[in-house]
Amino acid sequence: MDLTIHTVDSAPAESRPVLKSIAEDLGFVPNLASIAAGSPTLLAGFDGLRRAVGSGSVDPVLRETAGLAVGVAVDNAYGVAFHSTVLAKLGVEDDQIERMRSGAEPSDPTRAAVYRLAKELVLNRGKVTVGAAQQASEVGLSTTDILEIVAECTFATLIGLIDNLAGRVQLDAFLQPRAWTDNETVSR
Repeated sequence: MDLTIHTVDSAPAESRPVLKSIAEDLGFVPNLASIAAGSPTLLAGFDGLRRAVGSGSVDPVLRETAGLAVGVAVDNAYGVAFHSTVLAKLGVEDDQIERMRSGAEPSDPTRAAVYRLAKELVLNRGKVTVGAAQQASEVGLSTTDILEIVAECTFATLIGLIDNLAGRVQLDAFLQPRAWTDNETVSR
């Protein structure tokens, strides 16, 4: 579909306050939010999930690891670029980011458990294997942590749906160094 990357001025009137709020929070409006602005309902859902996920208590590296796993699993180039960029800013090593971008679990046991759990959540629509649940438990993830990972998976899936519907959202300048194509993926 040909989806418009809206500005605050070109967006439907009901979307403008939300776009302004996103711009105030981030200093700019990401292209994916600008596309979501074509529907005030979609933009409100996007922004509500963004805020909720960002206010959670789960470690940001684990949250972004889950987002990257979802991006890879659902072939979401925008999400993979975004989560790769944030993970790098959080200090995750490039070789670990590249492992995850290729579909492999990271070396760290906790991140690996989160990556596997997130991947299974989206690919199996919430029906995770006993192994994934046991691995999450063994690394000390609480029920709250797991439910917050579910929230991140939901948000990352929404982003993937928009990105794929648009036939790939044009990456914002800050994401371009971490651009991704699905041919990087070894296994989903």
